[in-house]
Amino acid sequence: MKALDSSTVYSYIRALERIFVIEELKAWNPNLRSKTTIRTSNTRFFVDPSIAAAALGVGPGDLTADLKTFGLLFEAMCIRDLRVYAEALNGDVYHYRDKTGLECDAVIHLRNGSYGLIEIKLGGDKLIEEGAENLKKLREKLDTEKMKEPSFLMVLTGTGQYAYRRSD
Repeated sequence: MKALDSSTVYSYIRALERIFVIEELKAWNPNLRSKTTIRTSNTRFFVDPSIAAAALGVGPGDLTADLKTFGLLFEAMCIRDLRVYAEALNGDVYHYRDKTGLECDAVIHLRNGSYGLIEIKLGGDKLIEEGAENLKKLREKLDTEKMKEPSFLMVLTGTGQYAYRRSD
C-alpha cells in the first residue's frame, strides 16, 4: 500500500475542517517557573464524536467492551461541550502538553486572564486520582508572579451522581 504524501493529508484535513467535521484545539502557552519546553502543536477533534463512532462502525456494546476507544470518544464529547460553555463566557479552550509528558486535556481561558485546568477521565477512582495529581503538578509549574492562579482544577468524569469539591 502506497503512503499518502503530506500535501494530500493536509488537503484532506483542510476539507474536513471546511465542512465542520473536525476542529483544531490550540496549545496553551502559560508562564512557567521552569524552562520546560511546551509542545505547541494543535490537536484535532471531531466536531461531533458520533462521527468517529459511525466511521468505526461501533455501537454502545462495542464501546463498553473497548474502554480505551470509549474514553477517547468521551474526551472528544467533553471538549465539544467545554468549547460551547467557554464561548458563552467569551473564552477559549486549549490543551497543554510539555516535553516531560505532563499534559492537561483542557484549559478554559477567559479574556480577563482567568483560567481553569481540566483533566477528562471516563471514571474510576484510580483514574480520577491520577487526573487530580496531574493537575496539581501543572499548577506547581505555573509562574503565578506573571499570571493568575488557576480559578479551578477539575476532573471531568462520566461516572458518579454528583459534583463535589475536594480539599486540594
